[in-house]
Amino acid sequence: MSSNAAPLIELRSVTKAYVASGGAPPVSVLRNASLTVYRGESIAIVGPSGSGKSTILNLLGTLDRPDEGTVLLQGQDLTRLGAMELAQIRNRQIGFIFQSHHLLPHCSVLENVLVPTLAETGRAPADAAARASELLVRVGLGARLDHLPGRLSGGERQRCAVVRALINRPSLLLADEPTGALDRSSATDIGRLLVELNREQGITLIIVTHSMELARLMGRICEVKDGQLI
Repeated sequence: MSSNAAPLIELRSVTKAYVASGGAPPVSVLRNASLTVYRGESIAIVGPSGSGKSTILNLLGTLDRPDEGTVLLQGQDLTRLGAMELAQIRNRQIGFIFQSHHLLPHCSVLENVLVPTLAETGRAPADAAARASELLVRVGLGARLDHLPGRLSGGERQRCAVVRALINRPSLLLADEPTGALDRSSATDIGRLLVELNREQGITLIIVTHSMELARLMGRICEVKDGQLI
């Protein structure tokens, strides 16, 4: 990576703790953790359960705020923004993929993909529908556009979720255990698909995973250890 390149997103000396039940002291998850990610990178974040992997992803995706430190997206300090501003950034610049696909059961594959495009106008523009169809063909769902999620396999549902995350052309794609609920074959397919999309479309990809097989497909592996990223 060129030393002159500007980071896409950064965590700078981030600290995060959560209130414990029963009056116990707060549970410290992250302590002075930092991460610098450049445009087009692919990164896996690994570590044991409870180490803070998902917390890092939530901070990067503006779903949570640090107790101390800053989160910068293209140089903009996200910790200074209000809820409405953060919601716009999430919709326009960040795509999310979760372990569970979270598809709407009564909407078709195409309709599910178009949901993020409805946030501001209330209806999907024609170019969004064309892009959705193109991406669905790209991931092997071209013959499933009108299918409801219940008629899809687990791997097909997750591929639909991947396309939904890409529909607004985000610069950053965050995936939390995207293959955790899939069989080995489907997990391998999703892993390869994410790598291909990262390379073809230049989308910065950050994945939280327990799977070292998936992690090794990424360009860089970061481990959460003792509240910090190594």
